[in-house]
Amino acid sequence: MKSRYDAAKNVFVDSIDIDDYIELNTSVAAYKQLEHSINKPLKMILLFGKPGTGKSILLNRIQEKLKHKKEIYYFDTPSINEKEFFHKLFKVLTKKDLPQNTEVNFSTLVDFCKNLRGKREIIILLDEAQMYGAEMMEKIRLLSDTRAVKFIVSLHKTEDEDLIAKEHFQSRIWEVIELKNATKEDQTTYIHKKLLKKNLFEIANSIKDKDMKLIHQFTKGNFRECNKLMFTIFEIYEYYDQNEPAEINYGALSKKIVEMAALKLGYIDV
Repeated sequence: MKSRYDAAKNVFVDSIDIDDYIELNTSVAAYKQLEHSINKPLKMILLFGKPGTGKSILLNRIQEKLKHKKEIYYFDTPSINEKEFFHKLFKVLTKKDLPQNTEVNFSTLVDFCKNLRGKREIIILLDEAQMYGAEMMEKIRLLSDTRAVKFIVSLHKTEDEDLIAKEHFQSRIWEVIELKNATKEDQTTYIHKKLLKKNLFEIANSIKDKDMKLIHQFTKGNFRECNKLMFTIFEIYEYYDQNEPAEINYGALSKKIVEMAALKLGYIDV
């Protein structure tokens, strides 16, 4: 028989599925800002933030919401090389497949885009763009200069390097949207809403404000880290539920188990 915590654990499997999107004050504001920016005559828009701040799911959501109104495409996985990227882009622009052994002539592609200006506005959501080199980003900028293709470029912000300062972004990005880690209040809403969406009312109610403070302390409001911690908490609960049920209180979240999960994930030392 499955544990009651199996469903709770699976709620926090890290995903960019649009069905897993949770509306928060910050995510609604970021969505509106991005939608507003897309509607402006901008060539490039930079969406950046630390890993786990919700960039990919925001791009998924904007693509899902606008796909019936605009010509919008989501490039989720970075291409392994320039040839693959331009094959993908060629198909978007021409609506035709290019033979595998054929190289895309970049100058011809730029000229093709110039001819599209005023006829089509193509929006490319370019996720994980930190994986592309400076040469590739320069070509993307040249394509955006045609004003037939608008790029929304999603990048990781790292601790030691502010990617906005990279040479190929200086004075080329017209608008910047930064995603940050969640406040304790937003993270509380996030956890409760995810559980309530799956009708896990008792488990949601067992997580009190003091528990949320501890969870936020360990994860610093990062959604990916939050998912990892909550998954691990419920994985531990699942073990006790199936093997030593007398050891757990079903009506309250155990600080000991939260700390066990944090220890397992390396948030705290022994």
